[in-house]
Amino acid sequence: MYSFLFYLILEVLGWMFLILSFSVIVIYMIMMVLSSLEMRDYLRKNQFADYGDIITSPIAPGVSILAPAFNEGQNIVQNVKSLLSLHYGRFEVIVINDGSKDDTLAKLIEPFELVKTDFAYFPEIETQPVRGVYKSSNMSFRRLIVIDKENGGKADALNTGINIANMEILACIDVDCILASDSISRMIRPFMEETNRKVIAVGGVIGIANNCDVQDGTVTTYRVPESVLGKFQVVEYFRAFLMGRMAWSRINGLMLISGAFGFFRTDIVRKVGGYFPKTVGEDMELIVRMRRYMYEEKIAYKVAFVPDLLCWTEVPESEDVLSRQRNRWMRGTIETLQLHKALKLNPKYGTIGTLSYPFWNVFEKNGPILEVTGLIYTLVLIFIGDFSAIYFMALLVMMYLLSLLVSAFSVLYEQIAFNHYKDKKDLRRLIWMIITEPLVVHPKVVWWGLKGHWDFIKGKGGWGSMIRKGFKTAEDKKNLSTQSNT
Repeated sequence: MYSFLFYLILEVLGWMFLILSFSVIVIYMIMMVLSSLEMRDYLRKNQFADYGDIITSPIAPGVSILAPAFNEGQNIVQNVKSLLSLHYGRFEVIVINDGSKDDTLAKLIEPFELVKTDFAYFPEIETQPVRGVYKSSNMSFRRLIVIDKENGGKADALNTGINIANMEILACIDVDCILASDSISRMIRPFMEETNRKVIAVGGVIGIANNCDVQDGTVTTYRVPESVLGKFQVVEYFRAFLMGRMAWSRINGLMLISGAFGFFRTDIVRKVGGYFPKTVGEDMELIVRMRRYMYEEKIAYKVAFVPDLLCWTEVPESEDVLSRQRNRWMRGTIETLQLHKALKLNPKYGTIGTLSYPFWNVFEKNGPILEVTGLIYTLVLIFIGDFSAIYFMALLVMMYLLSLLVSAFSVLYEQIAFNHYKDKKDLRRLIWMIITEPLVVHPKVVWWGLKGHWDFIKGKGGWGSMIRKGFKTAEDKKNLSTQSNT
């Protein structure tokens, strides 16, 4: 009896893994087609676009840039100057000092001539107490508002900014990111082009600035990071943004806009109650809640995506820091999917209920568990002598080739559409990374995902420490090179 049950379980698992393997192949092939179609249409539409018209247009919506800051004293002044220099007609920069323990606020007061004001603060969204609201006495910095508040985390800080924002569109960014000078006008265009569907949010591509030259708040020369983990993340970001999110955008199924660079319609964000502070995946959770609201109110809508590289950030290059980041991403994904179980295979919620939610639940959330289960299943088959080496190797090679194909197409998209990495050495490094990633880095990512599941079960919260080295200018690199030669 037990022997029969044991072999029945093995048989069911075998069919399950076979179906899952072919499902992965079909899904990613479809995503490659959808993303290529979306990229083609975007490039055609924007071939002769003049974004200067948007900057000067009287009907262009105003933008409130929300930049939470916690212990950013080292670079906060330069970062704020960079934000204030963006090319757009009507915008404001709201920096939220989230109870920093360093001199973040003090560093801002003198250069921007900030004065504490009697600002009438009405918290439509509940947040931690606000200590003060500062504005500049110099009209050159009239766009700047600085909020000083008790520490409550990134989501709470953003909610404080939402309460004060005066513009129709919210641009939620990380204060240490580098934005292209025309980033607002490019991201705002989908909101202005809406016809029969209301655009409620627009996502953008995040570029990796590690090892690039940065001058006056702009990336001037693109280089692939030197570390293995840095190169891995370049390929990974291309897959996630230029293939994954472009494909989901094609069918209006985006469930995630990066918290480092996302634009949202202010009125909708306020109607759904802003960010949810009790999750570490607040960026994904907000988009899902906004989409649920639009479906439940029966309002035709769209979440758009702009594939232009308009925002750069520094990514972690140490295993310790990267593992904490991936642990947090996994916990945030699990929390969001559990908070919105009502979406699961529910046709009432359109694409996100019938396609996006199941995909995230099976392949993003449970992917690491399925991979480890498949490994254990294979070892059991070997142990009991019921193992087909030919079948196993064929499936393994097929999945490996799929990984190469998806990554190669993602890099190809970037080269055809934007061609930022012009040095052939960088392309060779990326190709080598594509070949070795499934064997060298992917097992670590699976392990970090499993730890995220375990920490979620244990009830672990918080972001963890994300240590950054800071951006290097071309002059910095020249000096370092000179010092090393001497």
